[in-house]
Amino acid sequence: MVDNMNGDDVLVKVENLYRYYDEHCAVQGLNFELRKGEILGFLGPNGAGKTTTMQILSGNLAPSAGQILINGIDILDQPKRAKACIGYLPEQPPLYADLTVDEYLEYCACLNRVPRNKHLTARSLSKERCGLKDMGSKLISNLSKGYRQRVGIAQAIIHTPAVVILDEPTVGLDPIQIREIRSLIVELGKEHGVILSTHILPEVQTVCSRVQIIHKGRLVFNDDLAGLTRRMQSTSLLLTCRQLPEQAVIRALPGVISVELLGNQQLRVHFNAGNNPAEIIAAEVIKRGWGLLELIPEHKSLEQIFVELTTTDEASGTTMIQERAA
Repeated sequence: MVDNMNGDDVLVKVENLYRYYDEHCAVQGLNFELRKGEILGFLGPNGAGKTTTMQILSGNLAPSAGQILINGIDILDQPKRAKACIGYLPEQPPLYADLTVDEYLEYCACLNRVPRNKHLTARSLSKERCGLKDMGSKLISNLSKGYRQRVGIAQAIIHTPAVVILDEPTVGLDPIQIREIRSLIVELGKEHGVILSTHILPEVQTVCSRVQIIHKGRLVFNDDLAGLTRRMQSTSLLLTCRQLPEQAVIRALPGVISVELLGNQQLRVHFNAGNNPAEIIAAEVIKRGWGLLELIPEHKSLEQIFVELTTTDEASGTTMIQERAA
């Protein structure tokens, strides 16, 4: 692994990144960092600019503007040194099916300029970390898809890079294989900085320490898992009574922002996070004899947050949720 020239734990630093395809701007002013020990979940709908960003970070595509430092090294000024700090697994692993696992990893060690006297150690370590210890003599063509993914990850880490970039590593795997690959990613995150591109939202909550969401080339969410959890906290209540409560009365209660009519007996009450008026509402309903049946907090899922952040108002072209997590 190349030592960080800055002497800190920032492994990837992206500043004001742009990428144009003719007149179309696919990536617009991205700024973010990845630190050692972090697993960064990188999310975005199709066409958001996620794949373009991953290609730029891995050195396979040049940016139109901006700076990318990999382990303190500018990827444009010193591309070979910067790329030596990166391990990359694309969505389709770059495998040679007619080679054995050992033959393929030997080839990858050569590609990544691992010193020849360290090839055996590098091969053995990558196989052990990826659960391939007894698979060295197996033809890749005879492996299941789950084991092929493991071989793909093994080639990405054979040179012990500072940064590991994984693009959809669990697509097409069965539930058991998915759990095994996720456990492997968590282990990798202890010694490397990992960027995980995925469309499987629960996977982000399972393995990632930070979450980024990109939409129309812009970063619309960038926070750690604690910040994501806060955003998922309840900010509305479902109120059901025998007799429909007077909306004006509920709206006037402390902490209530707005009231939405859902049916003859039910209201949705919106409030500011951290100022839950449930107790006040319950007391008011009982006081007025409306017959309280249910008062249920509504929690947002990651899927709801993702949809809100990546859904646009066609009339104005603006994002429905305007605020961004810092």
